[in-house]
Amino acid sequence: MDCLFCKIIAGEIPSEKVYEDGNVLAFKDINPQAPVHILVIPKTHIESADKITENNNSEVGAVFAAIPKIAAESGLTNGYRVVTNVGEDGCQSVKHLHFHILGGAKLGEKMA
Repeated sequence: MDCLFCKIIAGEIPSEKVYEDGNVLAFKDINPQAPVHILVIPKTHIESADKITENNNSEVGAVFAAIPKIAAESGLTNGYRVVTNVGEDGCQSVKHLHFHILGGAKLGEKMA
């Protein structure tokens, strides 16, 4: 498989990790869109939110259980945004389910 995030999980490509457990990896985005911009991914390859099923939803649950810990450890005490992109029109750049944690400043209300 030629998945950038799977290669990061395998240690083949370096990343600036901020959190890791048996199911989840989180690292700083290389093109931050906010003062704090962290990508949180399941270690199991799931292409996008469209590919979440009853068989893999526990992996997504592990990601969402980790997000508040990651946000707190990153100093996001006054709020943050969690976003995922799906498909071409949603601007999904890597075909591995990932969630963006954005914060560290007052974010704009407009999402698009």
